[in-house]
Amino acid sequence: MHTTDKKSDVAQTQLAQLRAHSVVVADTGDVDQIRRYQPTDVTTNPSLILKAANGGNSEAILRECVAAAKAQSPNDWQDDAIERVSVAFGVQLSKLVPGYVSTEVNARFSFDTEATVAAGKRLIQYYRDAGVDPERILIKVAGTWEGIEAARRLEADGIRCNVTLIFHAVQAAAAAKAGAFLISPFVGRIQDWYKQNGQLPDDPALDPGVQSVRGIWQMYRALGYDTVVMAASFRSVDQVLRLAGCDRLTISPALLAELDQNSQALTHRIDDGMNEQAAPAELAVDEASFRWQLNEDPMATEKLSEGIRLFNRDHATLAELLTKY
Repeated sequence: MHTTDKKSDVAQTQLAQLRAHSVVVADTGDVDQIRRYQPTDVTTNPSLILKAANGGNSEAILRECVAAAKAQSPNDWQDDAIERVSVAFGVQLSKLVPGYVSTEVNARFSFDTEATVAAGKRLIQYYRDAGVDPERILIKVAGTWEGIEAARRLEADGIRCNVTLIFHAVQAAAAAKAGAFLISPFVGRIQDWYKQNGQLPDDPALDPGVQSVRGIWQMYRALGYDTVVMAASFRSVDQVLRLAGCDRLTISPALLAELDQNSQALTHRIDDGMNEQAAPAELAVDEASFRWQLNEDPMATEKLSEGIRLFNRDHATLAELLTKY
């Protein structure tokens, strides 16, 4: 285990201590929360965009985006309007952080490489039109075979990608070999599955979500992959603290508040015990091997499908909201 070396560090908040080991990312589209916690990056998804769109100050943005989409495609404007809304909020967020803004492709394209690539390029163009440097944007694509292939093509065109909904090491390996800039493994949703199925260990050190991210991060280090690991979907401060040292940690405002109110010293790091473990084997990531390894893991299969459905549900809810404009 690791402890902080400087005595003064003990008096720092856990959030401040985390910043010394990992890049802190805000898992929110809430402008006020971002101003408060001053993260380096921000990440959004359809659920967070929907929440932001329901905010009190969003009406002018929604009207402008709907009008532009209707002018472009009068009979089929809703998906385009949602992309414009996502970018509009992303533009706002880009003014509040010095780093990256992640913007997600329509979840309905999760099994369509061509549609994902086209959507990624549109989003980048909208950011460019709004005066935001495309180098600051990460296009979020699903961790499906098709999504990762889209990331390969987008990265080849100079568009950085965030491969999201990562629940299995084979997704992480495939994304790294595709040249993806970043992946988002979902700690809390993995824990949810094991809890719902009566398989959650009592020992927090054995939390399956934490173990999954630790295994992926250590695999990347051992095999020399450059892709950034950004742990996401935390359910507790304990999960966050056990992954201190992960490249990036995207944390909800509620957990950021807890971390900012506690000054206990960090006692864990993601590389705990790494030197005592055997080097991981390189995973086969051809299409058949990828699909088979996912198929053999009920948790990964179910949570990936569920995540896509939930994001699509919120996309549909946002589309319905926009009909008012």
